Amino acid sequence: MSGTFENVTTVEVSEERFEDMVADVLDSIPEELARQLENVAVMVQDWPTAAQLGGRSGTLLGLYEGIDLPRRSPLGYSGVMPDRITIFRGPLCARARDEMELAAQVRVTVLHEVGHYFGMSEQRLRALHQLRDRILGLRSMLLDFTELASRQGNPAERLLLEKCDLSLAQLGDLSSDDLGRVREVLKTIISGQELDLQRFQDAAFGRIVALHSEAELDDYTYRVAGCVGEFWTKMCRAHLFPQVKLDEAKLLAEGVRFGKGLQLVNILRDLPADLRQGRCYLPMDELAQGGLQPPDLLQPVNLGKFSPLYNRYLDRAAAHLAVGWQYTNTIPRGQMRVRLACAWPILIGVETICRLRSENLLDASQRVKIPRAAVRRIIFRSVLWYPAAGVWKRLAPWPV
Repeated sequence: MSGTFENVTTVEVSEERFEDMVADVLDSIPEELARQLENVAVMVQDWPTAAQLGGRSGTLLGLYEGIDLPRRSPLGYSGVMPDRITIFRGPLCARARDEMELAAQVRVTVLHEVGHYFGMSEQRLRALHQLRDRILGLRSMLLDFTELASRQGNPAERLLLEKCDLSLAQLGDLSSDDLGRVREVLKTIISGQELDLQRFQDAAFGRIVALHSEAELDDYTYRVAGCVGEFWTKMCRAHLFPQVKLDEAKLLAEGVRFGKGLQLVNILRDLPADLRQGRCYLPMDELAQGGLQPPDLLQPVNLGKFSPLYNRYLDRAAAHLAVGWQYTNTIPRGQMRVRLACAWPILIGVETICRLRSENLLDASQRVKIPRAAVRRIIFRSVLWYPAAGVWKRLAPWPV
């Protein structure tokens, strides 16, 4: 990871303190990725040598040297010296304004070099880190994702990448409290994206990579959706009903489960498509207990064997959405728009779960999707019955 910077006041930290910062980052790497860090040494060095710079202008913050994981083969990779990840103390200290910023830069640098070990491209890593630094206020330079955008097949995603800086400019209009909340949630979401890139970097059709444990699945649903429920709750509480007496901790916990439930429905609905891209979000240890391996889920004939586990996850998603419905009905009735915004994804999720229970989900040709007419019916009924509190609360049928 290269970097250039103007001369600024250097943060003075001892070598031991700096090594502790690096160790803290390594300790934070999720277990399923840490297990794959084999034959690699992480070292701290004051400044890069001329050989390490390799003719680069500027300097280096970190450097990965070795054979990345995707290029290692059981037959060809043996008896080799360990790979090296070197983190350079001098450039990082010179770049930071205080110890807190130094710790943040160390984290970005260590994870960047670990990403190279897993075979992630410099471009994708750099783009992700630039986006995170821009959001967190650590970078003032405008983002240029033109090349990445040119490779997007989806026109909407391509436009979003091209206009990314215009979107981020809106952060400047927020209050300091709201900006802190936005930065917190986006930092968590980006960490989930980074974890996905690392976890599934070698996944492809016929080469399925799966999560290992329930803890990993729960962590994933929090990073990509549960944290959004938490953020939504904080923003609504701060701006829409700050004076209403509510159990704050309970409402936040319910908001997290609300988000997790929606994401779990997506995972269960998209299972066939994800499998064909080499991704399995259902944990291997749970599949193994049912006598299954991830490739077995590509065969529709295995539905009978898979159904008990699949139905258990449907039950979990339904339970999360039931908590989400409680959350929705806890919001003051005067906040009609907010309650409807919560109700619609829950009711659509409930409808999706009902359909998933009756379909052969392992058959990729039978993708479950709620028709637009059904969505319009949900919206119409929820608005029609909103004035009748008792009827409205019964719109979501439980159990699902």
